[in-house]
Amino acid sequence: MKVNPLGDRVLIKVQEGETKTAGGIFIPQTAQEKTQTGVVMAVGTDKDVIKVKMNDKVMYDKYAGTQIKIDGADHLIVKMADILAILD
Repeated sequence: MKVNPLGDRVLIKVQEGETKTAGGIFIPQTAQEKTQTGVVMAVGTDKDVIKVKMNDKVMYDKYAGTQIKIDGADHLIVKMADILAILD
């Protein structure tokens, strides 16, 4: 399935949280922090507002967006205002 966001929205593929600490202890899913980073998969049609491009790694607001599954992977559709930073 192909999803093309409209307007000032961006499609982000959510990155999975860490499942093991630096010391080697496994973290159960119920105790993991909700991830707030992902990779931009598609951008909307409002090119004046959108400041990210495809394949940018971004940090977004914790409770932002609408969650969807595409080919079994978690994705979010968020507004550009909910993207906080581009990560290097």
